[in-house]
This record gives sequence, C-alpha cells and structure tokens, in this order.
Amino acid sequence: MVEQTETNVKNPFSQVPIEITISVGKARPLVKDLLKLQSDSVLPLDRNIEDPVELYVGDKLIARGELQEMDGGQAGQLAVRLTEVADLKNGL
Repeated sequence: MVEQTETNVKNPFSQVPIEITISVGKARPLVKDLLKLQSDSVLPLDRNIEDPVELYVGDKLIARGELQEMDGGQAGQLAVRLTEVADLKNGL
C-alpha cells in the first residue's frame, strides 16, 4: 500500500507534472517585417540580456530568474536560477 504524505492528502494533484513557460521577452515587428523573416534574421526583443526571465504557469507569473548553462554531464543545457518566487501556498 502506498503511504500518503500530508501534502498528497490535502492536494491529490501534487504529483501531476506541470508545464512552466520561460519568457525571455516579446517582439513586436511590423507585418511587412515579419513576412521578410528568414534564416539568420535578427528579431529584437523588448528586454536586455541582463534582464531577468519570467516563469509562467498558464498566464500566471510565478517567478523570475536568470538564465544559466548547466555544468557537468548536462553542459550546454539551459537552466534558470530563481531570484524571485511568488507565494503559491494558496494555489496558482
């Protein structure tokens, strides 16, 4: 028999995976410029490289952080180091 922790008893969805979207910025090109996009085109964003990225679940902002590269066996893979986290105790 599987032992249920206090968290699982309170929230049966606590073991369900959830997708988090990481937003690095937005682009607002004109339609004529969008139609000209091709390989090697550069699309300017509304943020600077040192600005934090934002983490969303659906349309709810849940955290901010900094992009980093993983080390070791996962070298080259992107990761996010969280710098701010919303209070999620009452749910999303």
